[in-house]
Amino acid sequence: MSVANYSEDTIKTLDWREHIRRRPGMYIGKLGDGSSKDDGIYILLKEVLDNSIDEYMMGFGKQIDITINENIITVRDYGRGIPLGKLRDVASKMNTGAKYDSKVFKKSVGLNGVGIKAVNALSTRFEIRAFRESIMKSVTFSEGNLIDESNESPSSEKNGTLVEFIPDGQLFGNFRYIQDYVEALVRNYTYLNAGLIINLNGQKFVSKNGLLDLLEENMSSEGLYPIIHLKEDDMEVAITHGNQYGETYFSFVNGQNTTQGGTHLQAFREAYVRTIREFYNKNFDSSDIRASIITAISIKVEEPVFESQTKTKLGSKDIGPKGPSVSKYINEFLKKHLDDYLHKHQNIADAIYRKILESEKERKAISGIQKLARERAKKVSLHNKKLRDCRVHLNSNDERKLETTIFITEGDSASGSITKSRDVNTQAVFSLKGKPLNCFGLTKKIVYENEEFNLLQAALNIEDDIDNLRYHNVVIATDADVDGMHIRLLLLTFFLQFFPELVRRGHVYILQTPLFRVRDKKKTIYCYSEEEKHEAINKLGGNPEITRFKGLGEISPEEFKHFIGKDMRLDPVSLKKEDTVNRLLPFYMGKNTPERQDFIIENLRVEKDLVEA
Repeated sequence: MSVANYSEDTIKTLDWREHIRRRPGMYIGKLGDGSSKDDGIYILLKEVLDNSIDEYMMGFGKQIDITINENIITVRDYGRGIPLGKLRDVASKMNTGAKYDSKVFKKSVGLNGVGIKAVNALSTRFEIRAFRESIMKSVTFSEGNLIDESNESPSSEKNGTLVEFIPDGQLFGNFRYIQDYVEALVRNYTYLNAGLIINLNGQKFVSKNGLLDLLEENMSSEGLYPIIHLKEDDMEVAITHGNQYGETYFSFVNGQNTTQGGTHLQAFREAYVRTIREFYNKNFDSSDIRASIITAISIKVEEPVFESQTKTKLGSKDIGPKGPSVSKYINEFLKKHLDDYLHKHQNIADAIYRKILESEKERKAISGIQKLARERAKKVSLHNKKLRDCRVHLNSNDERKLETTIFITEGDSASGSITKSRDVNTQAVFSLKGKPLNCFGLTKKIVYENEEFNLLQAALNIEDDIDNLRYHNVVIATDADVDGMHIRLLLLTFFLQFFPELVRRGHVYILQTPLFRVRDKKKTIYCYSEEEKHEAINKLGGNPEITRFKGLGEISPEEFKHFIGKDMRLDPVSLKKEDTVNRLLPFYMGKNTPERQDFIIENLRVEKDLVEA
């Protein structure tokens, strides 16, 4: 047995560039190719934007221009502009920035002096220009290495900063920015900074009413009552209720979208329950009080502490070094503003009261069924028969937690292939038995009575709260045929009907698998469409062997490794305001209606049409 030599020579010190490039997950979460809204390329954009937003929050610059031209991203703000003498240091020296001085940036998003350095190190080209008092200076880098630094020169440009960068394709692969994801990021910035104008590729985004606009834009249908909008200097909330299952929250700290919540969101949930109980003088169950709530919450904290550099979860317990706790501050805010509001608006108070009673009635009706369902889940040995679990989970401290994925598939052969080829650390497999039930229009009672749905929600660990979700990515993996499409629709109906927040938070995906394999003696090309198949045939030339995969079970475990590894293709399932759940589900999953029959007839394409196309 050889013993590794442990000496002074084995101790190495990485410079800042090398450390970021070797451990990008510490700085931007997962890398990704842009198919997921929390992929690294969006974090790069956000890190640059955060600096411009901080300028606006301090009262400098009312407009930000963003241009995304293929892989080149440009962000121009009209704030004060970075001090010219420190331009190089700000972009290339760790722990360098103005945000350590709380007098300059009192309640900022970025406090660690790291973000823009990470963008620099992870870009093949990174240029930063500063314009101050008719003078301009620029610095250019590649992978964090200095390429060029200009002298100060006269400029007619307005004060501000311009950053242009190209993410490194060696790290991010064949990446792309999805317009919907970038727009969602931009819209959130405008909701949280009423009056700020952001131009994205020439399209103007601005909000006049803050979080009120956010809820109205993101709700799929009207609330049960007009939105309650409460605001003071360091906190803003917008609250209403819908008819959906679960709780829906949009939470922010200093303008940062805390998708994983944190101390402020937990404090709000507890303070809301306490305020409602005291207002009605009734000890309602907390789940009944918060059932179907839709809320946006924004809070400003001095020197916030986040649980990671990606800033998706707040860890701060106090508002500031000399301020009250986050919990106390939010409780006092709601006690004062929400209590006053409900006393002044009796119609809204009555609507909330009716909703609580309705939720209480449904909860009691299914409580016995829930207990039996949990016992049944244990008896069928969920973790042995239905679920092949992974070692890392979303609630762990492992840096790979954002890679955790559960594949929901149908049939033993398909699940067997995925199980044998998966990464056991981060990828789990759940096997369906046949087609699931069409649950459209049914109550949550069916989730516990139907064995497949009951076991699926138990595997996901979302029975009581979707914040307990065990996997970051919930991937539907079905055959690319009529039966596979039907199973996919039935699963999407299940999620949209009972757990729509999983979709809204960007956790649900469709797995793309190749339709064809084109190969000769030297090379194999997997194709996901007819177009890719023709390209592969032309590329290989001659008379290559062509295989049409009819189902996932036909793909061997050895081949499947290529399709669920780093080059895995995932189609995100997303909801826009126009994609109203209450309109989509009745049309596509309800009983045959004349409208749907007309739609099928109008869009029917016979075999002759397909051949000609």
